[in-house]
Amino acid sequence: MLAFEVSGKPDGFPVFLLHGTPGSKSGPKPRPIYLYRSGVRLICYDRPGYGESARLPGRSVASAAYDVEAIANKLGLDRFAVVGRSGGGPHALACASILESRITKTSVLVSIAPASAPDLDWYGGMTAANVEEYNAADSDLDDLIERLTTRTNDVRVNPETMLDFLRSQMSECDLPIVEDIAIRRLLHTTYREALQDGPEGWIDDVLAFRKSWGFGLNSFTTPVLLWHGQDDTFSPVSHTYWLQKQLLNAQVRVQPRASHFGAVPVLPEVLDWLTDPGEKGHGTDSMTVSIADSTADSTADSIADSTDSVTDSMTDAVSRTPTVTNGAWRPHVAEHRLG
Repeated sequence: MLAFEVSGKPDGFPVFLLHGTPGSKSGPKPRPIYLYRSGVRLICYDRPGYGESARLPGRSVASAAYDVEAIANKLGLDRFAVVGRSGGGPHALACASILESRITKTSVLVSIAPASAPDLDWYGGMTAANVEEYNAADSDLDDLIERLTTRTNDVRVNPETMLDFLRSQMSECDLPIVEDIAIRRLLHTTYREALQDGPEGWIDDVLAFRKSWGFGLNSFTTPVLLWHGQDDTFSPVSHTYWLQKQLLNAQVRVQPRASHFGAVPVLPEVLDWLTDPGEKGHGTDSMTVSIADSTADSTADSIADSTDSVTDSMTDAVSRTPTVTNGAWRPHVAEHRLG
């Protein structure tokens, strides 16, 4: 089963938002009323093993493209855009490559690069906890499972423990964002829902990042916008610069005095770019996120709880009958749920 939700304008331009690691379909995103006024139909789903979606052991990054394809088919979508934030970034690139004929634009926010990336100091500038986690994925799976199970159990009791853990590793730029009341509430929700049944989705994400992603970064020509905060300590900006060199049609926006969680308040501007029919979209050259003074002004009007609007919103489930296609699992739609 794949669980997803749709919010915004029912006949708006469809955009898939792929959540981070760990994360869920309930992660921070613009209010449905903001999406409605912006002409955006936003689709978010739980990757397998997270939230309400069934686990898919051994999945690869490429598998996400077939998840998105199944949901798009379920909704009757022919063409759509995709944006991935943090751990969702590699999965968004998978969609751009594997579903190229259906993707209009792709945006990738604060992503990591493939583990095998040549000429990249993959761990350079990365927080020690992330280094230890990825090393465990490579050499000690039992240790990785123990680490993520312990943190998952803590989150299920109190999701604030996740933010407490992350705060000790954040740059100063991120602190005002996670202290914003609305954003912190959304982060609590996404962590709690993501890990409600255990750490399996989180474990599978980490393992997928460390092996072959299953597609070529130079195999497609549709436009890609790469956004990164200069001071990111979770996925260093060097990863985005490396990705830019591999992609055939990419532009980069590196924001000074911004970091990893800067990808949250900048999302409305990214959605503007994704839904603009022009090649570059408006406002891209000056895309920024206000962090230094206050995040409230830059986020309160657009990022909030999805229950704050009565515009189109639904939760769906896609049942997965797995078959292997080019080494990736392809789900098929079997049932539908509204709620």
